[in-house]
Amino acid sequence: MTDYSIDAVVIGAGVVGLACARRLALSGLETLVLEAADAIGTGTSSRNSEVIHAALYYPTGSIKAKACLAGKRLLYRYCADRGVKAISCGKLMVATSESQLPKLQAIWDQAHANGVEGLSWTSADEIRALEPEVAAIKGFFSTSTGIVDSHGLMLALQGDLENAGGMVAFETPVTAATVTPGGILIETGGAEAASVSARIVVNAAGHFAPKFLSRLAGFPAGHIPRQWYAKGNYFSLVGRQPFSRLVYPMPDAAGLGVHATVDLQGRCRFGPDVEWVASEDDLIVDIRRADQFYAAIRAYWPGLPDNALQPDYAGIRPKLHDATTPMPDFRIDGPEAHGVAGLVNLLGIESPGLTASLALADIVADRLGLPHLETV
Repeated sequence: MTDYSIDAVVIGAGVVGLACARRLALSGLETLVLEAADAIGTGTSSRNSEVIHAALYYPTGSIKAKACLAGKRLLYRYCADRGVKAISCGKLMVATSESQLPKLQAIWDQAHANGVEGLSWTSADEIRALEPEVAAIKGFFSTSTGIVDSHGLMLALQGDLENAGGMVAFETPVTAATVTPGGILIETGGAEAASVSARIVVNAAGHFAPKFLSRLAGFPAGHIPRQWYAKGNYFSLVGRQPFSRLVYPMPDAAGLGVHATVDLQGRCRFGPDVEWVASEDDLIVDIRRADQFYAAIRAYWPGLPDNALQPDYAGIRPKLHDATTPMPDFRIDGPEAHGVAGLVNLLGIESPGLTASLALADIVADRLGLPHLETV
């Protein structure tokens, strides 16, 4: 027996899920968000650098590149309209040795191929003028990179969703689901177990997204990806804060390197690194990793004092690849990919998912055949 029947269900109340739910509700669909936790954005959405990325790194034509570039513009505009704090503080991408110059050039070339604007080369002297503590031989500056209040953004998205008639059901985990001729029947747990039938389902559940598909009876098993977990640890800085902009070293295979970010209060933190783990629940920062952080940071900030780093927090990247394989693109699998009408799966949405969230919502709407909306 079905307790409820609704136009659309979104699984997951992170930033991408809320953006998608908002987009569906603004299209006139009765929309319900199912969230296992007791609040919005308790997973990856609240355990990241809060950086608004410029789309420097991603392969041209990829979903990551296109959604990051479009999402960045939408995000700055949305935050300005909704009073969410977002600052385009800018980012220095730096090379600290001659051997890194080819990689720096490659990132510059990739950024231009992606259509990123507001980039300028910086010499060692110009870098010192911008950030006197940074030691580098060459770099470039990205004016459109910034930082955002991620929780404020999610609250604004939730407010728009609710103003459009949608709602979020907290502490409502999905326990099972079935593909039916009329849509997807979802079984939920929590204090009041229920069955919800929806003709549209957007799976934006982050780490739970592949697990949902494994519980979805009638979904083709060949379209369920294997998942890995890459933990990103952060350390905060005790004492004087050295930077007023973001400072990024050359990226590594699975992440963007141990970079320096500033938050909206001007506090500096470093990370994330990459630590492959077995579970998304492994969120304790191991103090023993501090030695690696000191070495990585001192490559571009040699003045980092001893005993100045303290463990802060950690997040888990929802990876679709392991340490031995190249980083893939985002997967946004609609009915054209897997054959299940009304279902869109967002898989492997790691960085730059926060930046791209509003653009990803538009892509989901397109996969579902919904009309274009002019409003942000």
